[in-house]
Amino acid sequence: MKDLKHIRFYESLLEEANNPLVRQAKEEGGVAVGYTCYYVPEPLLNCGRAFSVRLRAPNTGSLDISQYYMSSFICGYTRALFERAFEGGYNFLDFYASSDTCQQMVRVVENIHELKLIDNPRFGYGIIDAPLKVSPHGTRFYTDQIRRQFMEPLARDYGVDVSEEAIRAAVAEHNELCAIFEEMSALRKETIPRITPREFHILSLVSYACPTALLLPYLRETLEDLRSREPDAVDPWRARVIVVGSELDDYAFSEILENCRCYVAADRYCFGSIPGRQPVPLTEDEPALDQVCRFYLETNQCPRFMSQEKVQERRELVARLAKEYRADGIIYEQAKFCDFWGYERTLNTQVLREEYGIPTLGIDREYVVQGSGQLATRIQAFVESLEIKKIREGGNGK
Repeated sequence: MKDLKHIRFYESLLEEANNPLVRQAKEEGGVAVGYTCYYVPEPLLNCGRAFSVRLRAPNTGSLDISQYYMSSFICGYTRALFERAFEGGYNFLDFYASSDTCQQMVRVVENIHELKLIDNPRFGYGIIDAPLKVSPHGTRFYTDQIRRQFMEPLARDYGVDVSEEAIRAAVAEHNELCAIFEEMSALRKETIPRITPREFHILSLVSYACPTALLLPYLRETLEDLRSREPDAVDPWRARVIVVGSELDDYAFSEILENCRCYVAADRYCFGSIPGRQPVPLTEDEPALDQVCRFYLETNQCPRFMSQEKVQERRELVARLAKEYRADGIIYEQAKFCDFWGYERTLNTQVLREEYGIPTLGIDREYVVQGSGQLATRIQAFVESLEIKKIREGGNGK
């Protein structure tokens, strides 16, 4: 297939957190709000002049400084964020909206604050105490936390419009972005898909890392290009999988699967499209803030939710995605030393394999996966096992 429109531009945007679209938004008077987790409702960070940037640390090398302050036995994502902050890579941030999703991320926020790592005189931050289960009381508490820790400081200290009208406008813009991704994601169900795993991963990442208003014109053109794009004449894929797991902002992971001719049919990981790229429904009979917060809490699929109904809901969602997207297997990936996903990966790899009958591979990985021969070998072996299974069942192995 021919190159996707703007794909090189999207790749360039992922080279640094303070990318050209972020700089343009800042030059136009925007308020840059960094965040790292689905517990923080993305549309609310895009009200008025504010724009959201989901934080990454591209081109991460040595983590010596972060290991000194935080030890080497915490996940590479949090260490990479701290290292990049120490290097001055997040000085463009005006506000950091965080949550106590895990104590490792709390340590990042604490160190950034205590060491004054953000060289921006008006830098501020808020952190919410996120609920561990979904309940009416928890939802009210969660909404109040977001109002007090994020919305009120943005309005008071930065002049951001957080009115009902501004929130609804931000949700409408967010929903247009999500509609584009839902259509792109539907293309992955085709017999011979016209979008590759690497391309979709890149598109998903830029949608989180760039101001939505500035990115939308490019995404509209990319979608039009996809609608008329001709797929390969012959199906090049040996197997289809669902990738599930923790934070994954290195699209080299999808490149490794592509090189093994393994197609990522759906992505249920942090920085992925499920959840995160589904429209937020709003009605007129309730404040938009309440509706947005309830939607994000109820659709959150983080393993931090340990109630039995949420544990079962996560399994059912993955199994449903595997059926809906015609996946041959599931890959559960986890950043090393991620406590919540370590437990989830270990347990569900076995449960989905034995109780649901879906071939499942569990992987723990470094933050940067590019050049990982061991990872490529494990995926290659898994793909071969899926092929053998299809041959035995009378399918078409390649």
